[in-house]
Amino acid sequence: MNNEVWFRPLIWMDYRLAVLFTVVLPLFLLLWAFVQRAEAIQRLLIIYWRVSSLLVITLYLMIGGFGVSFLSSVMARILIPIGLWFWIDINDEIEYYPNGLLKLIFTSWRWAVSAYCLLGAIAFLPFLGCAFSEGGIQSPSCRVWLEAPLMFKEYFHPNIDKPGVLGTIGIIGLVVYVLYLSYFVLFKLGKKGRSAI
Repeated sequence: MNNEVWFRPLIWMDYRLAVLFTVVLPLFLLLWAFVQRAEAIQRLLIIYWRVSSLLVITLYLMIGGFGVSFLSSVMARILIPIGLWFWIDINDEIEYYPNGLLKLIFTSWRWAVSAYCLLGAIAFLPFLGCAFSEGGIQSPSCRVWLEAPLMFKEYFHPNIDKPGVLGTIGIIGLVVYVLYLSYFVLFKLGKKGRSAI
């Protein structure tokens, strides 16, 4: 354990907040939107899950101890707010959706997760060196970020002895993600613009 790292509690708090804001609440909201047949909220949450899958990829990259995970973490935190606010047509539909508890909670979550991601990206910037320095990920200030992902591995993949196997899955996921994002930016964005339909 890296007991000399003073900010360990803050990192664990960040992971707990990430589970709440990026997994539990959007899953709850998606189920609620399906029950309420709120199509615009459903569409935006499905887009959110596509974009935020980079967080899961980052988790597996961190399990494997790959430095690129520090870059993908920052990119995920930047792409999530963009994905939530980019679509003019969905924004208009949500604005004119009847006021109610679903709209209030969804809008509150949307602002909260956007703020959380952007502040998290700024706070994570000092650790980008972990991605670039040779052996940098072995330093205590970098290794501390890998503790929660390794605990995740112990809970959900206890029979896989080599973290590199899960890291390889993360690399494959990252390649697919980058290819899909590149296709979207280079081809679909020019045709559709800021319309999600």
